[in-house]
Amino acid sequence: MTTVLIFHEVDDVEHWLNSPRRDEVFGPLGISIQTFIDPTDDHRVGLIADVPDMDVFQRVMASEVAAEAMQFDGVRPETVVMMVEG
Repeated sequence: MTTVLIFHEVDDVEHWLNSPRRDEVFGPLGISIQTFIDPTDDHRVGLIADVPDMDVFQRVMASEVAAEAMQFDGVRPETVVMMVEG
């Protein structure tokens, strides 16, 4: 299991928090996610993902499915920063 930390900006934090897309995309892959919000920035969020297979995760993140989910969630793709457990 690999832990991944991801930060990014979103258009609407409440919409992002309540979106079912994370579970729809990552749940079937056995990826569990915890969400976080930045209390000092109305658009900055983060999450911790426990990823059982990084190759599958990376393929999904590069897919049209992930792009559509990010668009639905209001994620600003140019702001995504991902860190992998060392």
